[in-house]
Amino acid sequence: MGPSPHVNGSCSKGNLVFASFSLPSLRRRGAARLAAATLASGLGVAGVLTAAGPATADETAQHEGGAAATMGGLKIHGAAVIHDAAGDQQVSAGLSEMSVEGGGMLQTYGVDLRAPTQGDAKYHETPWSGTSLGANQDAGRIRWILQHSYPQVNDLAALARKADVRGALTEEDAAAGTQVAIWRYSDDTDVDALDPQAEQLADYLEKNARDMPEPPASLTLDPPAVSGRSGGRLGPVTVHTNADAVTLSPPADAATTGVRLVDRNGRTLTSSVNGGQVFFDAPEDAVAGTAELTVQASTTVPVGRAFTSEGRSQTQILAGSSESTVSATASATWAKKGAIPAVSAAKNCARSGLDITTANHGDEPFTFDLAGTEYTIAPGETRTVTTPLPEDQPYDVAVHAAGSDQHFTGVLDCRTQSSVTGASTQTLSEPGATVPTAPATDTNLAETGTSTATPLITTVAVTLLALGGTTLILVRRKQNATRD
Repeated sequence: MGPSPHVNGSCSKGNLVFASFSLPSLRRRGAARLAAATLASGLGVAGVLTAAGPATADETAQHEGGAAATMGGLKIHGAAVIHDAAGDQQVSAGLSEMSVEGGGMLQTYGVDLRAPTQGDAKYHETPWSGTSLGANQDAGRIRWILQHSYPQVNDLAALARKADVRGALTEEDAAAGTQVAIWRYSDDTDVDALDPQAEQLADYLEKNARDMPEPPASLTLDPPAVSGRSGGRLGPVTVHTNADAVTLSPPADAATTGVRLVDRNGRTLTSSVNGGQVFFDAPEDAVAGTAELTVQASTTVPVGRAFTSEGRSQTQILAGSSESTVSATASATWAKKGAIPAVSAAKNCARSGLDITTANHGDEPFTFDLAGTEYTIAPGETRTVTTPLPEDQPYDVAVHAAGSDQHFTGVLDCRTQSSVTGASTQTLSEPGATVPTAPATDTNLAETGTSTATPLITTVAVTLLALGGTTLILVRRKQNATRD
């Protein structure tokens, strides 16, 4: 039986009780596979873009479109053993499940072994560049493992023969072996599956994994922000999706502003396809302002897409998807004259920061301040400035530009915990948690049975930093982790 479009998940450390486990290490792995991304040395480089004009607040998280989901917990799993200087520790390893906002289910594996997974954490589809996978030269091998193991290959007898597994391979073995193989590449960790069949599968997957490219997003809009003079068409915004078609929702205040969504020839649009171009048509007499386009579709999310949380919960990588709702947004800013900037942001883990891109489609230069440095964007120019940010801490970067106060919020999660000095596996309790169940009509999901509970990690402290002319609000999550 060939690959099947299932869903699968990562080891949710949030549901586990980590206990000391003593047994001989089956193997000690050699040279490090992953070079840790360099962190910014200090917090003063993060800040606020400023320009003249009255401000109105607009908060935006760095979600580049796709599926949004809620963690349901670890579903199918076995046991694994981590070997490190602190000794051997036994953990659960396997497949987690998430419910998609708007409909659908996802199954995922984890790519940050020592980070906890929080029950009911909110996740968003994210490009590899916004995760630890972006700096991991073996990320493509992880995608190969996902494509060639459970649940994409759900004929367990055939998988066992392929991997030369001696004995029967259960779902629990397949999920545990797949997760262990992924951890070896994602975390550069000496980890083994406890069950012999799961360990044989993990060894096969690790040995045979080949590099594969990052899969395309289920749905994104490029660019996510456009601008221009009223009386003309602003854009284009290009649709990128694996769905057959997408539905376009016009701006909420379209009846008041008169702004329409049109094609290149000015015809009103209500839907589009992959590669389609959408323009905002702002009337000549429209008062200077902004509008937002929402695009939605139903599709399966490509295997290998990363998912990051809005808080500090373990990054996941997709092993399969049912038919799911995906969405993306883009904004437009218009005025009659002057500087008319379009501002967007994206996480850049290669530079441990946030890329803030400003395009000026007005007739005057646009000037802003960032961490004490002044930048001027000429009419027709586009420039990207990277704001370094501290790892594992929520941020709120404010951009004050041409009458609007835009806040970009999120958590920079660019390194696995195993690459952070002093990190160790946490011991977690296992309180009850509500776990979403797949709709009865979902036929593409792996059978998951009864879930274990996923706990909430609740230790949070708040630090407010005021740095001269720059502002960065950080919420520091203190990890209860030490290394002997």
